[in-house]
Amino acid sequence: ESSTNDCHLSAAPESYRRKYLFLSGKMFYFKRPSSKRPKGLKDCTMKSVAQMIIHGKLKNIAFLTGAGISVAAGIPDFRSPGGMYDTLRPELLTATKKQREKMATNPTAVVSWDLFKENQFPYMELRRPFILGDKGKWKPTLAHFFIKICEEKKLLKRIFTQNIDGLDYHLGVADEKIIPVHGSLGRASCEFCGALYPIDELRKQIKTKIKDIYCTDKDAPKESENILCLKCNKPGIKPSTVLYGRNLPEAFFEAKEQDLHEVDLLIVMGTSLTVGPANLVPLEVNNDCVRMVINREPVGEELGIDYGENADRDVFGKGDCDSIVLELVNELGWLDDLMKYVNDMAPKSAALLNPSQKLQSEKKRKG
Repeated sequence: ESSTNDCHLSAAPESYRRKYLFLSGKMFYFKRPSSKRPKGLKDCTMKSVAQMIIHGKLKNIAFLTGAGISVAAGIPDFRSPGGMYDTLRPELLTATKKQREKMATNPTAVVSWDLFKENQFPYMELRRPFILGDKGKWKPTLAHFFIKICEEKKLLKRIFTQNIDGLDYHLGVADEKIIPVHGSLGRASCEFCGALYPIDELRKQIKTKIKDIYCTDKDAPKESENILCLKCNKPGIKPSTVLYGRNLPEAFFEAKEQDLHEVDLLIVMGTSLTVGPANLVPLEVNNDCVRMVINREPVGEELGIDYGENADRDVFGKGDCDSIVLELVNELGWLDDLMKYVNDMAPKSAALLNPSQKLQSEKKRKG
């Protein structure tokens, strides 16, 4: 939940901050020299990338994921039609007329520090079902489990996830491999003093003190009440997600500095690449690193990602994350690896996988 133009780098090391220039409130990146065709990449297609992985020419894979990877789990994304910003109804939220007008004009205001420090209710009311439902309601998607398989095959370098849903932590991937760029719903703390707050206690408090604007909980209160910090006694308790206008965690900058120069394949999935500084991860990899973008529409072209005929290293998979990842899995011959997790996947993902497995079995029988 961090801002596109509001890139807060105070947590970043000095060596990282020096890569940016701020002019007239906008951020400019000192770009690397032009890219070059990675050795062994025949063309910028998924098949060529798969062949490089199969032949051991791509050994360090990093992921940058956004809300699109979790859509099949039943979690709406933010910017697509029908997403959270598109369906936001400020008139239902506990707020002043001026605050509602601001949210109507700019939906991201509902998850901003500027609004939260004045009024915590819009954020808490909007997030109520997500905070309460985080515990066991959602399952990782097919695309999530592809990341797990990469770890099993000792190919996974790091996951930079912009999502706060915590699904990456349900994969069994080592925690140190996961960088939750914008925080996680799995922890709670005070935005004013930083004190931690028991997440189970927060869920209990939300259940009894925050109204339900979605009208799905008949036991929810009619009006919202403040949830106070046990340390500073201010109403700043919320899940430990990064609001627009707040700093990103130091671990994000440290991992970028440590890892990205070693990455030879960066897979970008389900993100608009508009939220900085996470959207600059593709610019931090080496010039001969293969970059694969999986999304419903091309993104990142203003950042220098090239999907044209003269592309050297950028590969585009057009479609939803699960479908395109399944194509890649088939190219790699990893379908059996993926099928191990079919019962642990979101139902929508599992439904996509089962027909594919049947087709694969038929091909084997005929062969």
